Amino acid sequence: MSSEDPLNASPNDAVKRSRYTHRQLHLLRQGSTATPLRAIAHIDLDAFYAQCEMVRLGLPRDTPLAVRQWESLIAVNYAARPFGITRMITAAEARKACPNIVLQHVATFREGEGGRWAYRDDSFKNIKTDKVSLDPYRAESRKILKTIKDELDRWCTNEPDGEAHCFTQGLSAGLEKASIDEVFIDLSPLVYSVLLQRYPELRPSLQDENRDAGLPPPPTTAVPWDPEDFLVELDLHEREEDDPDWDDMVMLVGAEIVRAVRRAVWDELKYTCSAGLARNKMLAKLGSACNKPDKQTVVRNRAVQHFLGGYKFTQIRMLGGKLGDQITSLFGTEQVSDLLSVPLEQLRTKLDDHTASWLYGIIRGDDRSEVNPRTQIKSMLSAKSFRPSINSVGQAEKWLRIFAADIYGRLVEDGVLENRRRPRVITLHHRTAQSRSRQIPIPASNAVDENLLFELAKTLMRQVITDGQAWPCSNLSLSVSSFEEGVSKNKAIEGFLLRGDQAKSLSHGSRPRDPNAAASEQLPPEKKRKTDDNGIKRFFAQPPHTDSPVVDEESAQPQPDPDPISAAQRSPPEVHGSAMPYYTCGRCSRSIAELESEEHDDWHFAKDLELQERQEARDVQHQSRPTNSSSSSRGTGTRGRGGRGGRGKPERGQMRLAFQ
Repeated sequence: MSSEDPLNASPNDAVKRSRYTHRQLHLLRQGSTATPLRAIAHIDLDAFYAQCEMVRLGLPRDTPLAVRQWESLIAVNYAARPFGITRMITAAEARKACPNIVLQHVATFREGEGGRWAYRDDSFKNIKTDKVSLDPYRAESRKILKTIKDELDRWCTNEPDGEAHCFTQGLSAGLEKASIDEVFIDLSPLVYSVLLQRYPELRPSLQDENRDAGLPPPPTTAVPWDPEDFLVELDLHEREEDDPDWDDMVMLVGAEIVRAVRRAVWDELKYTCSAGLARNKMLAKLGSACNKPDKQTVVRNRAVQHFLGGYKFTQIRMLGGKLGDQITSLFGTEQVSDLLSVPLEQLRTKLDDHTASWLYGIIRGDDRSEVNPRTQIKSMLSAKSFRPSINSVGQAEKWLRIFAADIYGRLVEDGVLENRRRPRVITLHHRTAQSRSRQIPIPASNAVDENLLFELAKTLMRQVITDGQAWPCSNLSLSVSSFEEGVSKNKAIEGFLLRGDQAKSLSHGSRPRDPNAAASEQLPPEKKRKTDDNGIKRFFAQPPHTDSPVVDEESAQPQPDPDPISAAQRSPPEVHGSAMPYYTCGRCSRSIAELESEEHDDWHFAKDLELQERQEARDVQHQSRPTNSSSSSRGTGTRGRGGRGGRGKPERGQMRLAFQ
């Protein structure tokens, strides 16, 4: 048989194709969770509160610094950590371990000082009269988020208009502020744009309608990774010498963009941040914690199994609580590497089908959660725990003034002055031996300002006092919720109506030219009559073109501001696999990264309030239901059932309103 016979042809003689298809590349442009070519980044500020204070004070990067709240430490910079200083020790212990450490207390509101926060040298001595303010950190967080967006916009404008348009239009949809110091970015559409600019062979030809066809291979045999990129080692069956595929090129471009974003944050604001880059949110978040500070970790598709194999599955989101404990008990291990050898059928024998399938996928790096924007704040809360408790109306009102000022400052930043958004409900939480809450609507006719919030808060406080047993009060908080959207540059209906001479002039043919008149003249006679200006339309002025509603840039709900859970309530930190310190939460028994302790503590506090508010809403709803009485059938004739003003049974599909 001839050597030219195709049956004897070597595989290397065939046209080499990528393992990825045109369809998967097209899904990259859409930011779809279904494509293995996704590029998701997680950017995490390094010791954020500590960095904020270092930037504010203008300190060198090698200065040991810790942020204190009373006697507890809530943030420790990396220069202080070699001395053994962690958030698990007290300020006095930190001073003993490092005499030169800067212990900066957080800004505080002070009782009787008009509701304005400030940095005070004696705050740590005045827990009775001071309340913590996180406003300086929220302000810096907003600056950082804007810098990130600006840098991404710069990348978009540098790309060809036709390709970058999809990313520019959906920029806010691809950026999720996960907390005050971390953000997820879906880089997929932008990476797609860059790839098509650099590799025109990826552009589908008009003749090629088969999207399931394989892509051509990348025109390179080695990926030029930047020395700043920390690459996770490849899986056992993979080799660095193997030719790269398009998933490697996606990560290469993504790493370049993330590096530029991190550099912009440093150049403009002097903050360092670490980053993780991978095909989904779970892997990206784990990656960002691997090489702190000021570094970025790239988890390539060919390295996922090796990467996850070094973790305990209890470190993965959703597996740190009761479900993680259950799986550990059932299979006798916490290691991902041990569970990888368990077949799906065996998982289903001990877990329900949905949980088994999800677990099987998640430990193999299969996470299809979307990057969701969080630009709308659902509620705002200001709180204070009293040690010792307060015992008078005067003391309570001083704190209500502070709470009102605190919340109003955040409302201004959220757009209340521009009528973009405003809260509809204000709630007072009050704790003595038991917890109680009272809430009332915020009058829609009043402009929301600090004085209105304060007066409403005093009204709620009087209700609590009237109920009795208001003292001693160990905790007091004020919150606003049920936000409604407004429209900037709106105007009342009167602005669209014409009166007097204006209306008369229109009836005499002197009305302004209607831009739609040409189209109206071409309509059939029966259609013309309905749109003729001689009808009701003559009373309305032509509305001007208005701008689109302004979208708020704040993409995370402000963290509640209670005193944090004390160190005594936490178990000692552990080290799980990598050098990431963890502790076990005393309330939910979850294993929590030490870097996320404040967020987790705030989550518990907010969850408690949420459950309490739901119960109170149910109670209010139950109390407002009308009671059955003889008055429901009172009256005869035209006032009987079906008559005007009747109180009979409502018709199907209707409901009776309860009038107080």
